[in-house]
Amino acid sequence: MIGVLLEHDGSRVSRASWEAVAAAQQLAQGSAPLACVVLGHGLDAVAADAAAAGVGPVHVVDDPALALYSPDAYVTGVRAAIDALKPDLVVMAHTYQARDFAPALAARVGAPLVSDVIGVRRDGDAIVLRRPMFQGKLVADVKPVGAKPAFMACQIGAFRADALARGTSPGAVQRVAVDFGPTPSRQVPEAPFREAKQAVDLGQAERIVAVGRGIKAQEHMAVAQDLAAAMGAELAASRPICDNGWLPMDRQVGSSGQTVAPKLYVALGVSGAIQHLVGMKGSRTIVAINKDPDAPIFEVADYGIVGDLFEIVPALIAELKKR
Repeated sequence: MIGVLLEHDGSRVSRASWEAVAAAQQLAQGSAPLACVVLGHGLDAVAADAAAAGVGPVHVVDDPALALYSPDAYVTGVRAAIDALKPDLVVMAHTYQARDFAPALAARVGAPLVSDVIGVRRDGDAIVLRRPMFQGKLVADVKPVGAKPAFMACQIGAFRADALARGTSPGAVQRVAVDFGPTPSRQVPEAPFREAKQAVDLGQAERIVAVGRGIKAQEHMAVAQDLAAAMGAELAASRPICDNGWLPMDRQVGSSGQTVAPKLYVALGVSGAIQHLVGMKGSRTIVAINKDPDAPIFEVADYGIVGDLFEIVPALIAELKKR
């Protein structure tokens, strides 16, 4: 059995978690059963959303101790679900929350944890997990060995949520009882952190216009902003743009920024350094505009335009406004 931990916003399962389910289905290959696990308090809406996908039974750990996230409570809650399900593998999204509690959980049960996974396959009875190393300069194939269950965290955007094979009937919802005991958590949880209003979660965007060094100067950013507005897209950038302060850091895509997988990614003057590519190469369709025909971005682009973006982009905007 493969268990999948689902994160949520209190009412719906996150897209990153559906990506983790899609990865689990690749490994299951239709032979190993899947079971989903959700933790929190007051989870009726979340459980219904998870069950509606029909990917397997949904095991709910619902307790006031989980109303606000704390690593101690999550380790206890997930371990109880593991003891009940006895999975061979536990899959989750590689979110900040998972980075916080998953290492402690794996250490508690004495099992391996493979994080930041970007690819999966079977090698006989063994599973092989692919993950980047040294900021994407190398990619390693890892076989978890030792005690079960092994833990695996999927890089956001590496697997496609729309590749999820949904069932024809809802999954059964089952409650998992957990005794958190009288021992208080070592952390005092607070309400979830909220970014400032201008912050954006690029991982949820369906269309992105990204800007690179080819934009040349801050006053030229308006060209990219106009294209993003015409497309109904979010504006993003490579690291040099954010380092210069032309866009806030929460708009950066790459190994030191956000990982994205939109339906459409338009790269304007982005050369395609490996640190940027690891953050966007999972995009469904990539369009690159660059005057350098040898720019590495063209190696991953589905459509490439060699030319001056200051001539091409205004023409695109004019055509889009006709529609």
